[in-house]
Amino acid sequence: MLILTRKDGESIKIEGNIEIKVIQTLKNGVKIGIEAPKNVMILRSELMNEIANSNLKASLANKNSLNELSKKFQK
Repeated sequence: MLILTRKDGESIKIEGNIEIKVIQTLKNGVKIGIEAPKNVMILRSELMNEIANSNLKASLANKNSLNELSKKFQK
């Protein structure tokens, strides 16, 4: 892991086309801005973890619960 110190208004570049800029340092965190090409997906890690957990739960659904859900949509 690369660890850098940046001040408000300073930034870092990744591969020349992604810029991460410190917008504001706060008492309990840092506000950052990210500029990247549209094809680069940017997600907060807690959101990625939530999606992964949701996908895992969905993959563990049993056949009975899927049949019950299917019946509700048939009404």
